[in-house]
Amino acid sequence: MNEGKNIAFDVAAFLANPGLGRKIVQLKPKQVFFSQGHAADCIFYLQKGRAKLTVVSQNGKEATITLLSEGDFVGEESLATVGGLRLATATAITACFALKVQRDEMVRVMHEEHSFSDLFLKFLLARSMRIQADLVDQLFNSSEKRLARILLLLAEFGKPGEPETLIPDITQETLAEMIGTTRSRVSFFMNRFRKLGFIEYNGRIQVHKSLLNVILHD
Repeated sequence: MNEGKNIAFDVAAFLANPGLGRKIVQLKPKQVFFSQGHAADCIFYLQKGRAKLTVVSQNGKEATITLLSEGDFVGEESLATVGGLRLATATAITACFALKVQRDEMVRVMHEEHSFSDLFLKFLLARSMRIQADLVDQLFNSSEKRLARILLLLAEFGKPGEPETLIPDITQETLAEMIGTTRSRVSFFMNRFRKLGFIEYNGRIQVHKSLLNVILHD
């Protein structure tokens, strides 16, 4: 009988430390985890920092499709098929620390350790719900409400614990890409939010809970 199987698998330790088929990587702001169209052979777990996923169309237009924060996996498409390609580019917004896990090791631990596969399934479900919420937001809400929602997400309102009210450095161009409007409209709404006391500028953007009023107001 294999006594090693009696030892409970430590998910937190697995995601925090390097080991067989996995290593810790450090990225500077604007450095890429992987690029669209490259081989998808590993997955990343973001330990610290903020990042974004972008896609580029055939005519060269770039769009930011989601923001990533601590505790997120990125590059999960590598698990779908062997020899697949990246569907997007993942780029660090702030300095990032991440665990890079090779595809074979990720598949092994998911098959062998139910506690880990449960965690990963919960992440995938949460991401699916986020994508649906983003789609509803894009279809039915005004650009002002979409901007307010993005700022609140960046400030991590709604997550357990105290929210991070100082958001990472992000350009108005990136915000405009994410909500489907122009940079000038983003600038207009940001100035309005500031005058109403919903946000503050002091080198970085500070978001107040009162910004929720923009989303809740019909």
